[in-house]
Amino acid sequence: MRLSETNKAQIESRKAARAIHPWPLRLMHWLNAVAIVMMIGSGWQIYNASPLFNFAFPPLVTIGGWLGAGIAWHLACMWLLLANGLSYLLWGNLSGHFRRKLWPIYPAAVLRDIGAALRLKLPHRHGKYNAVQRLLYCGVIFAGIVVVISGLAIWKPVQLWFFTDLLGGYFVARYVHFFAMTAIVAFLFIHILLVALVPKVLPPMIFGGTTKDAES
Repeated sequence: MRLSETNKAQIESRKAARAIHPWPLRLMHWLNAVAIVMMIGSGWQIYNASPLFNFAFPPLVTIGGWLGAGIAWHLACMWLLLANGLSYLLWGNLSGHFRRKLWPIYPAAVLRDIGAALRLKLPHRHGKYNAVQRLLYCGVIFAGIVVVISGLAIWKPVQLWFFTDLLGGYFVARYVHFFAMTAIVAFLFIHILLVALVPKVLPPMIFGGTTKDAES
């Protein structure tokens, strides 16, 4: 049985008006933002109690006020980050989001888009990631996985010895954790800077938006 022209038009219209960012992605994005900020701030509080390097983070940017409270916040938000991260990886694979948005990444395309960005000629299209964005998103996903594994290795080095051994021991795991956190902070800085430069990308991440609106 053939669809009528009206039904076909309605189907095409719905496809054209699909959300730029589906609600599961938006929900996980903002949950992740809260978890990451809390984890970083409380992590800096913990770091200050036993610094790896010859500097400490200003109290203004730490969360907890003292070591015990910093640890409490860190462990509490760890579960939110872990559950949300696993949900994102599962949803991204099953929904095809990763396949459509992040893969593949070609070195030539990355170099081309970096050159365009440096010349301020890199175009932005709603719902479309350029090669640089794909590389950054894949990089921060990898950094997130590393920061979770190294954090578990530091938290329970005896019970989770396989993670600790994988990273070269407890003390090495602390450095791995620190540099993975640094990579995430660098990504956040670039991410927020780009949103400030192209503010039109923010409303769709809050309200969803539609590809039809983006084209109008």
